[in-house]
Amino acid sequence: MKADPCVSFAIAVYNEELVLPELLRRTRAVMDQIPGGPHELVLTDDGSTDHTWQLLEDAAALDPRVKAVGLSRNFGHQTALGAALDHVTGDVAVLMDGDLQDPPEAVFVLLEQYQQGYDVVYGRRVNRKESFWLRFCYWVFYRLLAVLSSTRLPLDAGDFGLISRRVIDEIRSMPEHHRYLRGLRTWVGFRQIGVPIERSARQAGTTKYSGLRLLKLASDGIFAFSIVPLRAAALVGASAIVISSAFSLYSVYARFWLKTPQGFTALILAITFLSGINLFFLGIIGEYVGRIYEEAKGRPHYVVRKLIAGDSIQCGEVRGSAQNADIATRKSTPR
Repeated sequence: MKADPCVSFAIAVYNEELVLPELLRRTRAVMDQIPGGPHELVLTDDGSTDHTWQLLEDAAALDPRVKAVGLSRNFGHQTALGAALDHVTGDVAVLMDGDLQDPPEAVFVLLEQYQQGYDVVYGRRVNRKESFWLRFCYWVFYRLLAVLSSTRLPLDAGDFGLISRRVIDEIRSMPEHHRYLRGLRTWVGFRQIGVPIERSARQAGTTKYSGLRLLKLASDGIFAFSIVPLRAAALVGASAIVISSAFSLYSVYARFWLKTPQGFTALILAITFLSGINLFFLGIIGEYVGRIYEEAKGRPHYVVRKLIAGDSIQCGEVRGSAQNADIATRKSTPR
């Protein structure tokens, strides 16, 4: 059994002025009930265009446990979560979205498993309230990624979960830009366990994950944890050589022995099919090359516009003071 830890909630928000008051109320109520402490609430505003930042400023002014990190523009959900993770000072961090689909009250279940010695306790999403087609797409994606990935990624596990201090430090040291945090969390290792968490409906507002953003998140997960698409190119190419060789032998046989008339239909189909295959895998190779290019530029993951953490409570005097001294410059230069 471990001692009661200092808990840091790391939450990314983007245009969530409708749900933010309820999020703050419920999360702070949970913090009041967690033993130990002091605990903190770190919220990253990912370049909101509504009154989200003003609400965060007001909350930070009223409650010293609230730390607000304002980014200079919209850098994306995974990057915003990483920014919140960069500013936590607790013994453990609870990552969650700002739409209250993952209930803050579930932290007690996560802490129970942490007390049993687990460094990562992730939520397995059950009873999702999204539409059927979206739930089906999620179901297919998680299983496809599990098959393709060289790392055994858990099924139906979102970002919501608890990670210990040593997992936090390992994730923060990773320099990659196209982040898939639930994959990085698994890759780090240590003792991990999943607990079923009912996925609630969104409290208010609209989802910020459009179809294209969901597709980008899925591609980040696949390309960051698998090179199977590259190997598939070689496999399909070898198969095409075998099939084309067999068809060539058949064409010679048909021409000289069967005396069947030869047309252009088969030729056109073969050229069209193989050209499409070439372009498809050229796009996959380009995706990997593009990610290498993004990493080679060495730009910081995000830019902080404003940080409100004047009198925020630090979990541990030594760690807190060291992080405060470094917090303003950590992301000003590439890692």
